[in-house]
Amino acid sequence: MSEKVDEKSVERVASIDEKYVVHDDPNDPNALVEGSEGVTKHELDTLRHVADKFPYAAWLIVIVELAERWTYYGTANIFNNYIRGPLPPGSTNGAVVFDEDRAGGIAGALDRGQTVSFAIRTFNTFFVYVTPFLGAIIADTMWGRYKTILVFSIICLAGHVVLVGSASPSAIANGDVAFGLLIVSIVIIAIGAGSIKANVSPMIAEQYTGKLRKNTLKSGETVIISPAVTIQSVYLWFYAAINLGSCGAISASFLARDHGYWIAWLVPTGIFVLVPGVLFFGRKAYVTTPPRGSIILETARVIRYALGPAWSINPAQTIRNIRAPGFWDPAKPSTYSAGQAPSGITWDEEFVGEVARTCNACAVFCFLPFFWLCYSQIDGNLGTTAAGMTLNGSPNDLIQNLNPIGIIVMVPIFDFLIYPFLRRRGINFSPIKRMYAGFLVAGLAMVYASVLQHYINQSSPCQDNEPSACETERGTPNPSPLNVWIVSGPYLLVGMSEIFTSITSLEYAYTKAPARMKSVVMSFSQFQVAISAAINLALTAVNAEVHFVWLYGSFAIVAWVIGTIFFITFRGLDRRENSLNSIGKGDRAGFADEQSHAVTEKS
Repeated sequence: MSEKVDEKSVERVASIDEKYVVHDDPNDPNALVEGSEGVTKHELDTLRHVADKFPYAAWLIVIVELAERWTYYGTANIFNNYIRGPLPPGSTNGAVVFDEDRAGGIAGALDRGQTVSFAIRTFNTFFVYVTPFLGAIIADTMWGRYKTILVFSIICLAGHVVLVGSASPSAIANGDVAFGLLIVSIVIIAIGAGSIKANVSPMIAEQYTGKLRKNTLKSGETVIISPAVTIQSVYLWFYAAINLGSCGAISASFLARDHGYWIAWLVPTGIFVLVPGVLFFGRKAYVTTPPRGSIILETARVIRYALGPAWSINPAQTIRNIRAPGFWDPAKPSTYSAGQAPSGITWDEEFVGEVARTCNACAVFCFLPFFWLCYSQIDGNLGTTAAGMTLNGSPNDLIQNLNPIGIIVMVPIFDFLIYPFLRRRGINFSPIKRMYAGFLVAGLAMVYASVLQHYINQSSPCQDNEPSACETERGTPNPSPLNVWIVSGPYLLVGMSEIFTSITSLEYAYTKAPARMKSVVMSFSQFQVAISAAINLALTAVNAEVHFVWLYGSFAIVAWVIGTIFFITFRGLDRRENSLNSIGKGDRAGFADEQSHAVTEKS
């Protein structure tokens, strides 16, 4: 929402100067930008870009996302203690029964240990980020995005009801029953939440239908009203809603500790009722897209035709062929003489260009699992780190809420101050640079966590032997004297890295994906979290407290190395950001080659 243009304080440029004509040469500075309302290439490159106003329907979807994420994080963020820890003395529902000897007590229930807790939480993350493909396919082939979100919100609500039942005292009394119902609820919630996730992100951006245009401010300055900047701002505030919702875990931590887990999960379940409610309330306001039919098989065939001539026994030659300007030509109908095209080519030139853009966007996302490895540490392992510190009445799983709180505070700072300041100074902090910055900051967060864990181990009465489980001879907690709030550093740093990398990946998925493939590309972007979770599952044996120092440090090195490779690989796309954003926005096919070659320019 940075630098929003109030229609009452802005005079719209209503006419196009007659000297501006559409040229075939996109390098001509007086050529109109494809799909714009009278903006020339020269103006696009020289005038300041600002964001447009958000439509009302977009804010309704923000509310939907806030309620859905409140419910998800208000349940998932307290899984660690619930699975890992035993029932506190005298408790039947996981709550701590306080007396003077148990002031530092930690809620728990199933007593399955850190490794099992890590495996279940990682499986939950994996499944939540695999199921977006299900929602994307159903939306594209059957129901459209709106109906898909509505139907799967009902399914998700049913999963939360099962979760509440799994934590009842009678279920916890039989640990196997509670554990089995927990797994069932995780599967149901993942199907619902993942299918919603695939569609709500593109749906919010679809509510904005403005075009690239010029406006004159009261100050006399002519600016570019930029859809790209607007979408960047939309996703900043969309992500703020996600993190405001995830603050629901603050109340969940206290509810679990003081009243038990079934109460802690009943509250967010009630909040989730807002999701179908707000969706139904705004049904006449939304910009909706009908199902367009499945294009996944056709996309695979286009890639197969293009890859056929590119294969070589020499891998380096294969890579060179893929990067060659004519890589997509074998899949284009125009490559063949009339009547000579293979029978399998049933598409037009434009579809080949769309597939090229899709591959281009998806290739960028392939590096993100290594970013999400760093993020995954704040989802549980750092909570265990906090459990070995002096709590002073704070639940150990409360601290992780500093991550969303930090993001909520930082989003307005970036949207109103930092990003506009950079644009005014002509600094092009474009998507690839922002995502690279996220890798660097995430690595810094892991260095902080590694150093902190070292000092906890050294100062704990139990030394390196699981400080979180250290007890006195009387069975009361005996933590490190370090105050638990020192662990806030990694949470805040990871939050900043999310603003750079995660938010930008949502923006990139939407702006670079063709209209017919937005749900699929968004799902592929989110699937990288699932890949990260799968890597984490393979690392289950080292996700133990005794290995945390080296685990955090290793993830820092991985983030910096992979992030640097990412930037070197894709820095060429940043130089072509404006041209990539204008592809497919107009009626002419003159820029078709821009689409088809976008995937080849990565250096």
